Amino acid sequence: MLYPDTVESDVLVHKPWFIASIFVAVLAIFLTVNLTGTTMGELMRPVIGEPLDSGLYGRFAIAFVITVMFCLNLVLIGFASLKVQIGIVWLELLVLFIAFFKLFDLSLPFIWDKLPFLIGQGVVTTLYVSAISLVFASIIGIIAAIAKLSTNGFAYGIASFYTSFFRGMPLLMQVYLIYLGLPQVGIVMDAVPSGIMALSLCIGAYMTEIFRSGIASIDRGQWEASRSIGFGFGLTMRRIILPQALPVIIPPMGNMFIGMLKDSSLVSVLGVWELTFLARTVGQPTFHHMEMLIAAAIIYWILSICLELIQSKIERYYARSKVR
Repeated sequence: MLYPDTVESDVLVHKPWFIASIFVAVLAIFLTVNLTGTTMGELMRPVIGEPLDSGLYGRFAIAFVITVMFCLNLVLIGFASLKVQIGIVWLELLVLFIAFFKLFDLSLPFIWDKLPFLIGQGVVTTLYVSAISLVFASIIGIIAAIAKLSTNGFAYGIASFYTSFFRGMPLLMQVYLIYLGLPQVGIVMDAVPSGIMALSLCIGAYMTEIFRSGIASIDRGQWEASRSIGFGFGLTMRRIILPQALPVIIPPMGNMFIGMLKDSSLVSVLGVWELTFLARTVGQPTFHHMEMLIAAAIIYWILSICLELIQSKIERYYARSKVR
């Protein structure tokens, strides 16, 4: 629901038909997976006997118990408040997440030993590359968006060609073309500037459409009223149009920045010491590839969560006028 429903009704997870449907679906899913050789099979040993010899009965018994636990959990969570529900679901998923990675038999001492280096060098470089690329991408996006909204055919043609070209090619290919192609015409750039340039141009093309749609969402009368009282183009954009367009622009722009944070891993192919490059390099000599990759993945996840929180605060700030 977009807004809290003011009409009292039964909670969905407390309706028998819904629980029955979920029960059948979950049971069918777990019947397709043989869990007799897992920890769950060992826990069910008093009921099914030797897990590996229990056959179809063992698979059905394990699937049935898991399904009952899942549906019971679903019903009980329905009695809690929204924030408590979210907290319980996150906690349960984190427990399952940790249990899953325990299966990889990871070397935790190795991870803790290398973690400061990953954060001190890799995270700093990743944020540095991403932040600078975001600034340039935003500048490019605003300029190209204004060009696409103008009646100047020359400006519109350049902007539309730019967005079509850079949105139509994979980012990795753009990284290679800039780093390896520009030296062919006498322009030699280091790995970090090449990566920033590729990210800025690629993400700038997407930012163009974000800014264009945000500006276009403002009623034309706002523009005409501003111009009629003598505001110039720049003042109209700064004081009238962009402040109203920002609530529309911020959510997709935040998503693009989170995406850019992960896309910055592609500059690792140029030898930039960002998070992915270091995770791969540090784990290679001792064959601790999985430890470093999982550590890097969790760091990316934590960074993304921080950015999501910042984005939500900015969204609430610009949407405060709509709160009733």
